[in-house]
Amino acid sequence: MMRAKTVKAWYQVHKWTSLICTAFLLLLCITGLPLIFYHEIDHLTGNAVEAPVLEEEPGTARLDAMVETARAQMPDRVVQFISWDQDEPALLYVGMAPELTSPPDDTLFVALDNRTGEVLGQPNFQEGVMWVFYKLHVDLYAGLAGKLFLGFMGLLFVAAIVSGVVLYGPFMRKLDFGTVRKERTPRLKWLDVHNLLGAVTLVWVLVVGATGVINTWADLVLQAWRFGQLAELTEPYKDLPIPAADETIPVDDALAAGLEAAPGMLPSFVAFPGYSFTSNHHYAVFMYGNTPLTSKLLKPALVDAESGEITAIRPLPWYVTALLVSQPLHFGDYGGMPLKIIWAILDILTIVVLGSGLYLWVTRRSPVEARIAAWEAENDAAPILARGGAE
Repeated sequence: MMRAKTVKAWYQVHKWTSLICTAFLLLLCITGLPLIFYHEIDHLTGNAVEAPVLEEEPGTARLDAMVETARAQMPDRVVQFISWDQDEPALLYVGMAPELTSPPDDTLFVALDNRTGEVLGQPNFQEGVMWVFYKLHVDLYAGLAGKLFLGFMGLLFVAAIVSGVVLYGPFMRKLDFGTVRKERTPRLKWLDVHNLLGAVTLVWVLVVGATGVINTWADLVLQAWRFGQLAELTEPYKDLPIPAADETIPVDDALAAGLEAAPGMLPSFVAFPGYSFTSNHHYAVFMYGNTPLTSKLLKPALVDAESGEITAIRPLPWYVTALLVSQPLHFGDYGGMPLKIIWAILDILTIVVLGSGLYLWVTRRSPVEARIAAWEAENDAAPILARGGAE
């Protein structure tokens, strides 16, 4: 049994970490709920590009032809990368920006049918109610500072969970697990509900909280990779200029070289020379595996843009792998719709836990009432305050 001073110390940790982070965690849970079904909602509302159903599959269009088609749609922009939709294999996106080094918010997309090469639209992923939910959930519209702030709130949340687990035993030692004392005061009933749902969602909130913290470090993790492993691999080419268009190999050849170097893998995206995910002298072909786990992991191959030779192919470092695994796990993207539904239910239960925690704080007892309640608990007595009508 823990000493009273130890229990009090853990209680202080739980109280203050919970109070500081709860409002922001409520915001994250509320905005995160629709984000679990981001793709489904986009399709339902007509905001997603959809490839037509064809009577016969015509094969795959040439990438270079589709890139030229995209350039004709936005002649004042340059191609940064092309990417495949993992959930919709028939879709190909060409990302274009004013300059190769433009930030992600300046990138616009042309969506093409990967089978026919036809333009399907120019989707804007930075508008609509789902984009508002996404920005609030990811960075509070404050960029990197907002992400790091939410990451700190996530760390406080993890501390609140751990301290809550430590306190559950001492505070509930005279009751069976999961007991809700319905015959007692409303506040006591909500305390039991708060503790019970906290125990039920314990593993889930730890997983989602920890992966959420990792996700807030995404910009820093990718920067570390760019200035670390990528800089090391491209060191011999760092002073070379970006080759002219007529001096580079076709994108189709770069992709073929990457896939040949990594048998059994599928293309995720190809970064063009000069983009931030490669060097001035390389196409970077990023590929993913064909199993449920490896489908979330990427392996880049650097292809010489002039000769077509593979100059480097190496698994991403552990910290990037941790980020890639945490992103889909955070939103339940591993097991299709059944897992998403489970994630949504657990999210709602967590909202109840957070909301009940705020209620318990707002309706907290005065010091005199707290001492009386402690005496009741110690002596297993009937609630004096309830008999007197105070609650």
